[in-house]
Amino acid sequence: MKKFFAPFSFYKKAGSIAVPLALQSILSSSMGIVDSLMVSWIGMVSAVGTAAQLDTLAITVSFGAVSGTGIFCAQFFGAKDYKNLKRSFGLSLALSFGVGLLFTLISSFFGTQIIKFYLNDSDVITYGGMYLNIVKFSFIPSALSFAFSYVYRAIHNTKVPLFIGIVSMITNVLFNYILIFGKFGFPEMGVEGAAIATLMAQCLGLAIHIIFAIRTNQPFMGSIKELFSFDTKFVKPVMKRVYPLIFNELMFGFGNTLFIKAFGSLGTKSMDAYYVGNKISEIFFFVVMGLSNATAVIVGNTLGSGDIEKAKEDGNYFIGMAGVLAVISTILIVLFAAPMVSVFGLKDANVFSNAVTIVRVFSIRISLRLFIVIVFASLRAGGDSKMLTFLDSGIMWLIGLPLAFFAVNVLKIQEISLVFLFIQLEQLARMSLGLIRYKSGKWAVNLTKTV
Repeated sequence: MKKFFAPFSFYKKAGSIAVPLALQSILSSSMGIVDSLMVSWIGMVSAVGTAAQLDTLAITVSFGAVSGTGIFCAQFFGAKDYKNLKRSFGLSLALSFGVGLLFTLISSFFGTQIIKFYLNDSDVITYGGMYLNIVKFSFIPSALSFAFSYVYRAIHNTKVPLFIGIVSMITNVLFNYILIFGKFGFPEMGVEGAAIATLMAQCLGLAIHIIFAIRTNQPFMGSIKELFSFDTKFVKPVMKRVYPLIFNELMFGFGNTLFIKAFGSLGTKSMDAYYVGNKISEIFFFVVMGLSNATAVIVGNTLGSGDIEKAKEDGNYFIGMAGVLAVISTILIVLFAAPMVSVFGLKDANVFSNAVTIVRVFSIRISLRLFIVIVFASLRAGGDSKMLTFLDSGIMWLIGLPLAFFAVNVLKIQEISLVFLFIQLEQLARMSLGLIRYKSGKWAVNLTKTV
């Protein structure tokens, strides 16, 4: 057991990276949480939640792109190779822009059909379409901001994106309040106001990122030529690691939206409960993502420096941390589920009860996910992207989704909380197979030698 417990200096280093990243993740997703919270006060949770599936999918695929290039950013920074650090960041920007543009076009031409596919309710289709028609223009600035945030993680400068996230969050909250409810002389715009506030916040965040990076001469920032002068020798080995991650996130993100399709047959009230429970659980998932990002950065830097055994040692320390945090988070979620749900002001007693139960079921999912993301972060840091794809999206499609549709359509389970509990068998399978791969050590590779 000693190999899972690190000296204090390691926890201090990990905390200096993980805590700002967790806070940044909270701020990055706060726009969706704030939108869901405020529109719950006007009875539009399902409309915005269903329309936001495209936004969620765009963010997920963007993560695949920037985490793939981020592998190389972290290792090149560890190797002090700033020329290739800049080119890796330039490729990250190009891929992020492409992802944002793709989902903007999909939303423009197929938005209504996609909303109807998930939940065929006239109010959800109407108001969800109103929200999506505006928020789709935030996809590109959101994806580009994500690329900036991720490269800051690679160079251990997590305070900058945290500060910019705070500014974006304040902007979003302020204009949500003003535009949704028509305050200070502005018209009452409802769901459209929520979408405009999100778009404003994302554009402001991107503008600050660009200006600050240029003015402060960040090591990843260069001229147009330095950022985008790609050749085959550089792009081919990088994209070899990136393509599986993009595919994984696309399949994982789309698979997650298919859970909405399965749950949608249980009715709008069940979906209201699920969306509220999901948003609350995201607060705790930020701890998971902060620890995951810290793992990827520290292990990636160590691999880039060539110390393979030290990288494995660091990975073990993070698994030990995950065990402790899993117990703490489970206790907190179970104890405070009802007070957290009450903030959303749900008027239907059954919806409230279901939301509380779902939040408590999410505590199981989060506990298991803590172990899983540490394993995944280590695999990602070493470029073991094909195995990561199988463990992540592969198991979702082979186990998780079939279980969801089986529970709803064959077993005829009507309580959404029971359906959600049933499909957590997926997480157990993923964790078991992931730990086997982690223990093999095949993921520990110095990628700087491949470029």
